[in-house]
Amino acid sequence: MGARETKTMADEPIRLLLADDQEMVRVGFRMVLDSQPDMAVVAEAPNGRDAVDAVLHAAPGQAPDVALMDIRMPVLDGVAATQKIVADSDTRVLILTTFDLDEYVYSALQAGASGFLLKDAGPTELLAAIRAVASGDSVVAPSATRRLLERFVPTLPIAQSGGDTKKRLEALTDREREVLTLVGQGLNNTEIAETLFLGSATVKTHIGHILAKLQLRDRVHMVVFAYDAGLVHPRG
Repeated sequence: MGARETKTMADEPIRLLLADDQEMVRVGFRMVLDSQPDMAVVAEAPNGRDAVDAVLHAAPGQAPDVALMDIRMPVLDGVAATQKIVADSDTRVLILTTFDLDEYVYSALQAGASGFLLKDAGPTELLAAIRAVASGDSVVAPSATRRLLERFVPTLPIAQSGGDTKKRLEALTDREREVLTLVGQGLNNTEIAETLFLGSATVKTHIGHILAKLQLRDRVHMVVFAYDAGLVHPRG
C-alpha cells in the first residue's frame, strides 16, 4: 500500500468498523461512538472474515479508517483478520482485549495492529485511542506494551532474531540502536533524553529515523521489534 492517510479534526467523521462476536459489546460501543460528531460506525462484523470483507469490499473512499478488533472470534480470529486488513488496505486496527491481556495480542501487534485497548476502558479512553489511531499514532504507552511483552514473550512461539531482523538493525547508527533499546525498555522521550544527555528534539529525530529505516509504523512496533531483535529481554 502507499502512504497511509491520516484524519484530522477538520476532516469528515472517522469511519469505524466494530468487529466482535458479542452483539451486546458492539451495541455498547456503537452507542458511545455514534454520539461523537467526529465519528461514525459504518460497519459491524461478528467474526474476522466479515471484518476483512467489510474493509476490502467497501466502496472506493468509504473503507473504515479504524477497525476495533476483538481477538477471539469464530470463522477467522482477530490476529488473522488484522494481518489481512493491514496488508491489503489503509485501515488501521485497534485491538480490543480483556483485562488480563489476551495472549494473542502480541501476535496481533506483530501483524500490524496500531495498539491495544482494554475492553473495560472508559468512554474517554476509548475515544482518545480511536482519535490517536486515526491520526496515525499508536495508542498505548511503551510501558504498557512492555508489560504485555514481558508476560507473553516467554510462552509464545515467536520468531527469534533472524537474518532479516539483523540486517535491518545494521542500518541503524549506534545512537539509534541505543534509542531503540530504551524505547523497548519503556522509556518515554524525556527519559531517553535524560539517559543519553540529548535534547528532546534530537530524540524525536532519532525515533523518526528509526521508524523510517526499519519500516515500522509507530512506537508500539519499535518495542515489538526491540524484543524480536533481542535488544530487550523479558524480566524473568
